[in-house]
Amino acid sequence: MTLMLMVICSIASGLSFGKSAAGVMTTLCFFRFWLGFGIGGDYPLSATIMSEYANKKTRGAFIAAVFAMQGFGILTGGIIALIISAWFDHSYKTPPYSVAGKASTAPEADYIWRIILMFGAVPALLTYYWRMKMPETARYTALVARNAKQAASDMSKVLQVEIEAEEERVDKIGIAPSNSFGLFSKEFARRHGLQLLGTSVCWFLLDIAYYSNNLFQKDIFSAIGWIPKAETMNAIHEVYRVARSQTIIALCGTIPGYWFTVAFIDRLGRFTIQLMGFFFMTVFMFALAIPYNHWLSNNAGFLIMYSLTFFFANFGPNATTFVVPAEIFPARLRSTCHGISAASGKLGAIVGALGFLYAAQNKDPKKTDIGYPPGIGVRNSLFLLASINCVGIFFTFLVPESKGKSLEELTGEIEEGDDNDMQHASSTQTVPV
Repeated sequence: MTLMLMVICSIASGLSFGKSAAGVMTTLCFFRFWLGFGIGGDYPLSATIMSEYANKKTRGAFIAAVFAMQGFGILTGGIIALIISAWFDHSYKTPPYSVAGKASTAPEADYIWRIILMFGAVPALLTYYWRMKMPETARYTALVARNAKQAASDMSKVLQVEIEAEEERVDKIGIAPSNSFGLFSKEFARRHGLQLLGTSVCWFLLDIAYYSNNLFQKDIFSAIGWIPKAETMNAIHEVYRVARSQTIIALCGTIPGYWFTVAFIDRLGRFTIQLMGFFFMTVFMFALAIPYNHWLSNNAGFLIMYSLTFFFANFGPNATTFVVPAEIFPARLRSTCHGISAASGKLGAIVGALGFLYAAQNKDPKKTDIGYPPGIGVRNSLFLLASINCVGIFFTFLVPESKGKSLEELTGEIEEGDDNDMQHASSTQTVPV
């Protein structure tokens, strides 16, 4: 269902209609909302599916690898934008905005964003067949649906070995007190309340900094002179220059950070990587903010420092905030708690996007973007983001280390006497049943 929503709404986004600009934006927002609904569903589902299929020795790397594909998505999006904008820029020549005003935007430019948005349907379509063939995870079927026979049958097909259903054991685990409390119970608050607070707040704080930087790269690059001022270009060429800059950042910082996490998460652990990531994001943001005037004349140095903030975001909390919620909560609440954590992150993204949009405006009212009040400037905004990352360091201490432990060991879903058997199973099978 989430994949079909993503496919339909990606295509529909590119077909947004209306008699006026406001009408088109309203239609676009409608379809992007439902696209977000689909993506918001796939976040916890992808993480939980991978978490419940993987064994404890390599679970972190497998979940991180799922999330790391986002890096290739960012790169692919940038490349598609480059190709399409270069094609249109070559085909439809118009003077810059400073010369022609609104006429600097060729009417055909309206197709560019539509084509780029519709390309978002391709990855979801490519994976739809295999997702349909994938059985429900054994942990859900056994521990939540209480169907040991079906769980054993599904995993026999996946592992291509005969697995015997242990109905008595599954029933015993299912009726245990450790598996009977709900999300809003005192028992959940006692066992997992601080953990959920830690995963949610860390994701919230991360996304304030991450999305404000990500969405407003254009403004930052313009402020330091890395790309020309908007009025010196036509609209299509501006798309090309911005896409090129973002693609370089993705290659230099974003993708390497993701895959460093995949390589080291089961060696260093989630806690260490998240703590290190928040720490170095703080350091490099301060390093950008303190000598900010120096970077205005040193674009190469700014690019290196800026790429490092993205590197340590992805070799840090941007990956671990996705991984940990899929491991530390009980099977029947795992996707829900991951979804709550992810939703908190997206709330942070809204705060970061709107906050940075206003905060980064020039202090001089004459130099602000049209329609915006004076802000605190890019330099002070970077100071603020560095401080937010610093707060993330402290909330990381609420999140437990899950490296090398089975899911049942982390969540307390198994009885004391079953602990050794389950640990042995989880280290030798892809999924313990």
